[in-house]
Amino acid sequence: MSKALDIERWNLECEFNNTDHRTDLNGVDRLILRRGQVFTISLYLRSGTFQPGVSSLEFVAETGPQPNEQYGTRASFGLSASIDTSRWSAAVTSPPGDMVALSLCAAPDAPIGRYTLTLGPSERIEFILLFNPWCPGDAVYMENEQSLEEYVLSQDGIIFRGSYKLPIPTPWNFGQFESGILDTCLQILDMNPKCLRNPGKDCSGRRNPIYVSRVLSAMVNCNDDKGVLLGKWTDGYEGGVSPLFWKGSVEILRNWDKQACQPVRYGQCWVFAAVACTISRALGIPCRVITNYVSAHDNNGDLVIERYINENGGLLKSGEMIWNYHCWVENWMSRPEFKSDFHGWQASDPTPQEKSEGVFCCGPTPVRAIKEGELTSKYDAPFIFAEVNADVVNIMKKKDGSTSKVTTYTYVGKKISTKRVGSDAREDVTHLYKYPEGSDEEREAFKKANHQNKLLQQQQNEGLHIAIKVTSDMRKGCDFDVFAVVTNNTQSDKKCRLVFGSCAVSYSGHMGNNCGFKDLLNVELSPGAERRVPLRLNYSKYGEQLTEDNLIRLAVLLIDFSNSQAMLAVRNIVLENPEIKVRILGEPKEGRKLAAEITLKNPLPEALENCCFSIEGSNLTSGQVLSERLGSSVGPGEDAKVKIYFTPTHSGMRKLVVDFDSNKLCHVKGYRNVIIGKK
Repeated sequence: MSKALDIERWNLECEFNNTDHRTDLNGVDRLILRRGQVFTISLYLRSGTFQPGVSSLEFVAETGPQPNEQYGTRASFGLSASIDTSRWSAAVTSPPGDMVALSLCAAPDAPIGRYTLTLGPSERIEFILLFNPWCPGDAVYMENEQSLEEYVLSQDGIIFRGSYKLPIPTPWNFGQFESGILDTCLQILDMNPKCLRNPGKDCSGRRNPIYVSRVLSAMVNCNDDKGVLLGKWTDGYEGGVSPLFWKGSVEILRNWDKQACQPVRYGQCWVFAAVACTISRALGIPCRVITNYVSAHDNNGDLVIERYINENGGLLKSGEMIWNYHCWVENWMSRPEFKSDFHGWQASDPTPQEKSEGVFCCGPTPVRAIKEGELTSKYDAPFIFAEVNADVVNIMKKKDGSTSKVTTYTYVGKKISTKRVGSDAREDVTHLYKYPEGSDEEREAFKKANHQNKLLQQQQNEGLHIAIKVTSDMRKGCDFDVFAVVTNNTQSDKKCRLVFGSCAVSYSGHMGNNCGFKDLLNVELSPGAERRVPLRLNYSKYGEQLTEDNLIRLAVLLIDFSNSQAMLAVRNIVLENPEIKVRILGEPKEGRKLAAEITLKNPLPEALENCCFSIEGSNLTSGQVLSERLGSSVGPGEDAKVKIYFTPTHSGMRKLVVDFDSNKLCHVKGYRNVIIGKK
C-alpha cells in the first residue's frame, strides 16, 4: 500500500533552475521555467523517509482562471520511474531519506503562463512557464545556438530606417529581462479581448505560438482593445511624445502598466515592431524586426497602388500609400497545418493598417508562402504579399478634369533588412520574400498569386529616360545640388517640358511643403544626348520644412511634346544626422560606476537650444533612462558634450543607446557596445 509523503518545506532551487532554463536574467527570486525541460526541487519531510515503490506523491498543474484537463490547462500526474520530457512528469532522483530531490518536466506543448503546482493534498508552489526554443518537442524549436542567442536572449538590437539607398541603423533596447517586463507581457495576454470573453479557451490557446503571435499582433496596438500603443503619423504629438522619443521598449511597457492599461502615446511602425519583438522574446518565441523599403499599403487587395499626381508631378492625397520603409516582425515556429517548407519564419505586423477577421492585426503568415505566391495561407498573406510586390500606377489629373497614365519607374519591396546574427551589420533577406526580378520562379509565384498586372507589364519606354542623381554631400545643415538626368535614346530630336520638384515627406508618405522647384518649358535633346538639370536645395528653405524623418521627396516629371507622353521619376533622399561619439571612462565591470562621455558636433549654421542627452541600456542603467541637459546653447560647429554616470549590473556585451534632442536637431540616435567584465 502506497504512503503519501509528509512534506514540511521545500526549496525551489530558483537560481539553479532559472540559470539552467536561461531565464535567470529575469531574476532568481522566483521560478521561471521553459516547457519540455527538466527542473529540480528539493522536498524536506516532516516525518518518515522516501521509500521507492512505497511512498507516493500526486501532482496537479493548473493555469488560468478555469483550469480544465480537456483544454490542457490542468494536468494530473504522479511519480514515475524516470522523467518523460514529452508530457508532464515527475521522478525522484535522490536515495531514500528525509530530503527528496524531485525532477519534474512540463509538457512541451503546455500552455504558457502562470502556474500553480499542487503537491499531495495541499502543498502549492507557483511558477511561470515559457516557450522553449531549445526543446526539439516545442513548436518554436530553433536548432542554431547563435540564432537563439540573438533572437531570444539578446536584449538590444538594430532597426533599419532611412531609405533603401541609405539604410540607417537605429539602436533599440528591447529589455525583455528588465524588472517587471515579463509580468507586463503576461498582463498583455490577460487583457486581450479573447481572454476577457472566454478566459478558459484563451489560456488553452496559449499552448500554440501561432495563436499567441496573432494575439500580440492585435494587442501591441490599441485600436480594438486595451493595447499598448496608440499610433500617430500626422499633425503633431500633443498629449504624448514623438515615436522617435523612444530608445527602447522598457519605458513603453512600464508606462502601459502604470497607466492601468491605457495606451502609450505615440508609436509608429518601428516602435510597434520593436515592442512586439520584446514581448515575443520575453515569452520565449524567437523574433526579429524586419524593414521593407518602398513598402506598399494596398487597401483593396488588387495588388495595385494607384497614385494621382498633378501637372507639376506633385502627389495628390490617396488612400493607398507607398511608405519609404515599413517595419514588422518575424516569429520562428512550425506550421503543422502546412507543408514543411512553411515552417520557420512567420511574418506578423502589429502596426494597425487593415482589419483581419474584424481586428487590427496581421499574421502570422509563413514568409515562404509570400515568396511562393501561395496567398490562401493563414493569416493575411495577400496584404503582406502586396507590401513587397504591388504594382505602382501613376495617373495625372489635369486641371480640366481629364486623366492620363504616366510612365513610372517605382518598384516596391526593396532591400528587405534585419540585423545580422552576432553583429550590428545589416542582413538582406529580400531573397526570403521574393525570387529574383524577371526569373521564371518569380513569374510562377505571380501566377499563383494571380498578380496579372505584373504578368502583363510591358517593357518601359526606352525612348526617353529620366533618372535622379545625387551627390555624397547631402548632410543636414548644408546646401547641395540634386540632378535630373534626361537621356534621348531615340533617333530623332526631342522637345520636352521638365518639372523638377522637391518637398518634405514623412516616412509613411505624407507630403509636406516645397523645398525647391524648377519648371523648364523647352528642354531640347538631340539623338543620343544626355542633359543634367540641377536643383539647388538650400538649408534656409528645407530646414524649416523637414519632419523628424529627415526625408525629402524629389520628383521629375518629363512631358514629350511630340506625343504628350508623361514620365515620372521619384526618389526620396534622407539627410543624415551628425554622429554621436561615446567614450566609456573607467574599467567596465559589474557593479562598478562608469561614465559615458558623449559628444555631438552641431552641423547647422545656427545655434542649438535646449540640448539634452539621454542614455538607456539593458543591465547598464538599471532599467532607467538617464538624462543630462546642457546649461547653454551650442553654436555652429561647436561640440555639445556631457558625462552621464551609470553602474552595470550584469557582465557580457551590452548596447548603450544614446539620444540627443534639441530645438533644431530632434532625437538623433547613437550607441556604443560595451563589454562588461565580471566582478
